[in-house]
Amino acid sequence: MVATPAALKTPSDLETNAITSVADALNALLADSYALYLKTKNFHWHVSGPHFRDYHLMLDEQATQILGTTDAIAERVRKIGATTLRSIGHVARLQRIEDNDENFVSAKAMLAELHRDNLKYVELLREAKEAVEAAGDNATAGMIDEWTDLAEERAWFLFETGRGA
Repeated sequence: MVATPAALKTPSDLETNAITSVADALNALLADSYALYLKTKNFHWHVSGPHFRDYHLMLDEQATQILGTTDAIAERVRKIGATTLRSIGHVARLQRIEDNDENFVSAKAMLAELHRDNLKYVELLREAKEAVEAAGDNATAGMIDEWTDLAEERAWFLFETGRGA
């Protein structure tokens, strides 16, 4: 992590190595959130078939929910005195949720892929929680619990919806 200029240095009671550990974990989650958001919107825009309206609306709701967490993640990084993502390129370097650039994906495949991605995101959230707990950052740990519950719910909805696709 690059040294923070004095003008951006926010005081924190966390040790420097703890700040770095938490910021690294959160910035990776933020990149994954943007990757998952964009994939969900991509599928929302391109879904087709007999259940179009239901899938279109569900994917839009899920994308809105995912995007809604991004500001909280980034602001948490700043609250502890670190800096966060600055560009699409930065997102691409950190993301662990894979993109889908296919010209056509069936609705059933979309739901299955997003189901897997949300489960992967849950796994990544749990890894991040271990890092923030090791750093003694209780506030971030609590926030991660909420984000985990949201991701588990998205995965559940995608799974159940995909059973009828």
